[in-house]
Amino acid sequence: MAQHQHQEVMDNISETASNEAVDKPQVVAVEALRQEPPAYIKSLSPEQRLAAEKALVRKIDIRLIPMIVLIYIMNYLDRNNIAAARLAGLEDELKLHGTQYQTAVSILFVGYLLMQVPSNLFLNQFGKPAIYLSTAMVIWGIISACTAAVQSFGGLIAVRFFLGFVESTYFAGCLYYLSAWYTRKELGFRTAMLYSGSLLSGAFSGLIAAGITEGMDGVLGLKAWRWLFIIEGGITIGIAAIAYFILPNFPKTTPWLSDDEKTLAAWRLEEDIGEEDRAEDNHGSLFHGAKLAVSDIKMWLLMVILFCIVFSGSVTNFFPTVVQTLGYGKINSLLLTCPPYVLAVITTFLNAWHADRTGERYFHVTTPLYFAVLAFILAAATTSTAPRYIAMMLMVPGVYTGYVVCLGWISNTLPRPAPKRAAAIAAINAVSNTSSIFASYMFPSSAGPRYVVAMSVCCASAATAIIFATILRVILVRLNRKLDRGEFVEGAINATAGARRSGVLGAGDAVPAEAASHGFRFLV
Repeated sequence: MAQHQHQEVMDNISETASNEAVDKPQVVAVEALRQEPPAYIKSLSPEQRLAAEKALVRKIDIRLIPMIVLIYIMNYLDRNNIAAARLAGLEDELKLHGTQYQTAVSILFVGYLLMQVPSNLFLNQFGKPAIYLSTAMVIWGIISACTAAVQSFGGLIAVRFFLGFVESTYFAGCLYYLSAWYTRKELGFRTAMLYSGSLLSGAFSGLIAAGITEGMDGVLGLKAWRWLFIIEGGITIGIAAIAYFILPNFPKTTPWLSDDEKTLAAWRLEEDIGEEDRAEDNHGSLFHGAKLAVSDIKMWLLMVILFCIVFSGSVTNFFPTVVQTLGYGKINSLLLTCPPYVLAVITTFLNAWHADRTGERYFHVTTPLYFAVLAFILAAATTSTAPRYIAMMLMVPGVYTGYVVCLGWISNTLPRPAPKRAAAIAAINAVSNTSSIFASYMFPSSAGPRYVVAMSVCCASAATAIIFATILRVILVRLNRKLDRGEFVEGAINATAGARRSGVLGAGDAVPAEAASHGFRFLV
């Protein structure tokens, strides 16, 4: 009965849209579009439903979050340990000169860029992230360990390119992965927990590198920087083997969930957005989602925001070198890189927790960026030790505290259909990381200790991120007002199923009518 009523409303919308101009909003009764919950959900009392949902989220948290954080620690460690290897003798032994080191850093992001969107679209279709992501981890662990065998600039470039190519599967894939398990108000904090892996790796990498540099230089005739890649690559492979057995897949393809738990996992997301990640979306054209994403201006705004944030955070690729300008030795410089990352972990968790608790996004993204702007100005303006280290303490938290909330804002703003969300997350993450290709050349040793050009550009990019976040907020507020008024226009045709959907707003901003009927509003 409910399905017949739903189809009747859809037919009426289609008929109205064909008789009137497409750009004229059509107001319809949305109550008729509400979906009937599954029998299991209907059988639960409110108290039982709350208890079941808490148990489910706790079960997924325990299996998913610690493992993806641990994997991301290794992902980021394997990507950025070249900065510590530079201080441990890599540049001297390979006889790198001019901008060759900078090229070795930036080439990774060329490979990283190429694989992002195809990987996420394939992950969406394959449907088993536990296998896909764990396998990718084994491969990049092997490639990272092979860095220890390079003997020339050419070999270093080749290894770094393929490392970026394989590592690109993980972060964007994980953002999409999380959005398939958690509601919008749960997603920000979980995204922060994921990204804490990169911040913790920044803290640990200095300690690990200091220990290896101090204690293993010359062991078996190998320089300390070679041991750095061997040890960290080996750990990565070991963790990947464990991940195969611990990570879940998607809500409907995870074997260690009961049928009732699978039903609840899917339904609570459908309630949150107003529409489930449909099967026809998940197994449709790989490029259909990309087309939907490209047509939405919100994706482009988020892309600019995250591009600018990552650009301003490119200083972390050279953080040991920047910290060394304080005048301390190699070991002390590596140790001094730890406190800024520890502070960033604390501020990131607090900011993301508060963003989820309040449902607010804009100020949680932009407020930390004001501190980043201040930090870059301070670092460029003085060579005094105390104020420069204060600037360094503010740089990492200033950039990344709001960054993780902005990552969650992608799924909040582009929630459905699933292929669109997967393509948008991948495209935004890929383009944002292109900044690291050329940002690497802003930190030549000759520009130290102040790195005026680099700090100025990072400052300007952080300010630009604030401006575009403001534009996005204005657009989202206006779209929410349209949703409040119930303005509907004909939406796109589902390329896979061939079924016509009702949408609200316009083609680029389309939200399924059933989502609006459940009270979906963009988080601002």
